Amino acid sequence: MLARLCDRTPDLAPEQMIDEMIPPRMFDEVSFDSYIPDPNQPSQAAAVTAARDFVARASSIRSGGKRGLFRRRAQAQGIGLYLDGGFGVGKTHLLASIYHSMPGPKAFATFGEVTNVVGALGYIDALERLSGHSVLCIDEFELDDPGDTMVVSRLLTELTVRGVSIVATSNTLPGQLGEGRFAAQDFLREIQKLSAIFETVRVDGPDYRHRDLPPAPEPSTNAELAELAENTPGATLDAFDDLVDHLATLHPSKYKALVDGVTTVCITDVHPAPDQAVALRLVALADRLYDTEIPVAVSGVKLDEIFTDEMLAGGYRKKYLRATSRLLALSRFAQTAG
Repeated sequence: MLARLCDRTPDLAPEQMIDEMIPPRMFDEVSFDSYIPDPNQPSQAAAVTAARDFVARASSIRSGGKRGLFRRRAQAQGIGLYLDGGFGVGKTHLLASIYHSMPGPKAFATFGEVTNVVGALGYIDALERLSGHSVLCIDEFELDDPGDTMVVSRLLTELTVRGVSIVATSNTLPGQLGEGRFAAQDFLREIQKLSAIFETVRVDGPDYRHRDLPPAPEPSTNAELAELAENTPGATLDAFDDLVDHLATLHPSKYKALVDGVTTVCITDVHPAPDQAVALRLVALADRLYDTEIPVAVSGVKLDEIFTDEMLAGGYRKKYLRATSRLLALSRFAQTAG
């Protein structure tokens, strides 16, 4: 019998959720030394210098503060760094390099993962569990949900007071007016209490990942997917409607565990997402699949047709475009692997 994601119901302990806040495995080996600045973009070398300086200052925070004769040492406040720029200029590389250079405990997560952890654990529990960390690295900070943004801003404010340093990156789309500068201004305006501690560093340059990629791969047939799943150890095979129904029963914080150990995800009868709730769950799943580089093969419509024109014209546009780009990359990976 073929394995299905729908048959998996992961159960994560609170400490496991925090322990899994680490960089995607594609960034396991990165470092400041492996980041090669573009000589035509001096802001990139400056960003490396700023990131190294952040590590030096943030690493000493936990031992900072003044101690009186009969008083405990006062906790120094954490510091902040915001890496601002377009896609493909190496911001996540620098973010992961900061993470690897900092003493533990430490945490690395996307903005969505942070909100998921707060939602699953509750605000107070999440705050307490992260308060002992040296740094919280947040990739792809997003401003499309005011509620989530304000919850996270409150969390970050409390963490910095407790000595946790924060480093974040923007997620500006290529071609967006103002590029990363616009995102940074919104970020600093929205999170007023944090603006004083953040140093904003611009990272300029063209998207190094830009290629003249082929269009979305043609979907397979259901029979071809079944054969692929049967012949690929660790593969799963699910019907699209069954999978989206199953995702609705799981908190998004469990999606990483849902695909743990899976080698290839096969999905039959894919069609456009019927509503925003389904679409956002698919975004969260796409992010977890991309982080773990799991190939995706489908039947039905092409993967660039999952999100409707109406969705792409709305407030979650950048989420959907990012998810589409990642799913297409994973589908091409499946073709190559096959």
